[in-house]
Amino acid sequence: MASTIHPMSDTDGRRWHDMGGQDAGPVPMEGHDFALWEKRVDALMVLCGSKGLFTVDGLRRALEDMGEDAFEKHSYYERWIAAVNQNLIEAGIYTLEELGTRMEEIAARGPTYGEAQNG
Repeated sequence: MASTIHPMSDTDGRRWHDMGGQDAGPVPMEGHDFALWEKRVDALMVLCGSKGLFTVDGLRRALEDMGEDAFEKHSYYERWIAAVNQNLIEAGIYTLEELGTRMEEIAARGPTYGEAQNG
C-alpha cells in the first residue's frame, strides 16, 4: 500500500513560520544597536539553556505554537521572551500567578529604572 504525503502548505511544502530562503528584500547592512532588554533576553536564553531549563526544541515549539499573527505583530525578541517564559512555566520554574505578582511589584516601583531604584 502506497502512503500519501500531504504537503504542509498549499504552495511549497512549508509551514507559515518557515521563511528561510524566501525573498524578503535587501538586508540592511548598517549596525543594529540592541536595546538593553533585547540583550537581557539573549542572556536569559543562554543562561536557562545552559542550566537545562529548556531545550532548543522546546523554544521552537513555543514559537511555532504562537501562530502566524505573532510573527507579524511582535518583534524577534518579543517572540523569544514569550517562548522562554512559556518554557519556564512548563518546567515549573514559576507559575503565571507568581509572574503576575512579581510584575505588579516591579511596575509599582515606577516607569523608569532610576525611579525603580528609589522605590
